[in-house]
Amino acid sequence: MIIAENRTEQEKERIANLEALRAKGIAPYGRRFERTHTISQVISRFEQLAPDSHGEEQVRVAGRLMARRGHGKATFADLVDMEGKIQVYFKLDVLGDRYDLLSHFDLGDWLGVVGKPFRTRRGELTVLVEDCSFLAKTLRPLPEKWHGLKDVEIRYRRRYLDLLMNPEVRKAFLLRSRAVRAVREFLDGRGFYEVETPCMGTVAGGATARPFVTHHNALDLDMYLRIATELHLKRCIVGGLEQVYEIGRVFRNEGISTRHNPEYTLLELYQAFADYEDMMSLAEDLIEHLASSTLGVQTVQYGDQVINLCPPFPRVRFEDALREHGGISLADLRNLQGARKAAAGLGVEVEEGAGVGHLMDKIFEAVVEPHLIQPTFVLDYPIELSPLAKRREDDPDLTYRFELFIMNSEMANAFSELNDPADQYERFLSQVSLREHGDVEAHMMDSDYVQALEYGMPPTGGMGIGIDRLVMLLTGSPSIRDVILFPAMKPK
Repeated sequence: MIIAENRTEQEKERIANLEALRAKGIAPYGRRFERTHTISQVISRFEQLAPDSHGEEQVRVAGRLMARRGHGKATFADLVDMEGKIQVYFKLDVLGDRYDLLSHFDLGDWLGVVGKPFRTRRGELTVLVEDCSFLAKTLRPLPEKWHGLKDVEIRYRRRYLDLLMNPEVRKAFLLRSRAVRAVREFLDGRGFYEVETPCMGTVAGGATARPFVTHHNALDLDMYLRIATELHLKRCIVGGLEQVYEIGRVFRNEGISTRHNPEYTLLELYQAFADYEDMMSLAEDLIEHLASSTLGVQTVQYGDQVINLCPPFPRVRFEDALREHGGISLADLRNLQGARKAAAGLGVEVEEGAGVGHLMDKIFEAVVEPHLIQPTFVLDYPIELSPLAKRREDDPDLTYRFELFIMNSEMANAFSELNDPADQYERFLSQVSLREHGDVEAHMMDSDYVQALEYGMPPTGGMGIGIDRLVMLLTGSPSIRDVILFPAMKPK
């Protein structure tokens, strides 16, 4: 039963048309329709058809009715599917009594049509409808077509309307699909194996972030949604799977911004017998491959910047970048008092209880990141920021870690992975101490992971890449919400 209360006049008319179709024996929500062609296939198949000529091949196409132009005993209409638009032509002398059903069709209704293509005298490819199947009734009017759907709030809350009315939005999400497929093809071609790891666990590890907490009723146990896939993937390396990756959702209980959504898609990969130098080469090759395979170019336009994705990318040490752009010495940030003083001097706000590593990260974000426009590797992060990375042999206070920045945004994070179980245990203890003093983003103790390392993990290079931010770059999107189909929104 259709709820008729609080309906607009247009909605009431559409409901009346639905009931009229039922009265005529037409199911307003039809059965399967077998297509022979998509609309783009029809356009391609009959592109050589001359004006004022007819094809002999019958086609079966389906889509939404998006425009209608009546001319007495004939009606022209536009049918739109995911790939294109085509004109269809209803004639009384072809359809007979069924022609009267058109009076109960509304814009947005889903139709399946059967007929032969022809090209009008004006040169427009058209399908002469010989039969028509009603597939689904649209009870609410679509947004006004000339202005599309502009309200950002509605676009994100009702993404289905955004996709329907804004072709560029649809194009962006189709590109996202191609990009994910290209990542898989690239890594599979390099000998990596895709695996799946748990989304819930009793320990949230692999990243510096606040987790979401849930409860397992059967076990009467609090569990965490994963903030990364890292520690399970490195267990796979211990188990002899020498090259693995996962493209999966991760969950971080953090603020929402143009670059952050609490649920997002992360690529993580790990390669035995490799290090962070290998990961830099892999990152360059992967990003160049993505741009070439999805866009056919090696440069992309992002805002008013032209970004060159052709390797090699410049490299700068973390400490040198701080000194160059902020006049700050890393030594000044190595104790809590000095780090807090520097943050206050820069106007950087941090949570109460934040540790030295968190302060370093926020200061770097404020001082250095605004200058990192073109692809740039930032190398050799301090150990306070890198509890899972191997120490540099020539400077144990630094690690073999890099982050790749493009357009002021972190795109990739990679290490020569720490595989010394004793060192890893000590670093976990240090992180636990930070948690006990109020740093809610510090790592938890993962004793099982330390035990796994005691079985021996070979030298390993690992890397994480945010898929959403990559797609933002490829599509020129200013907000992460533009590339996530259904971003997190506060209820109305």
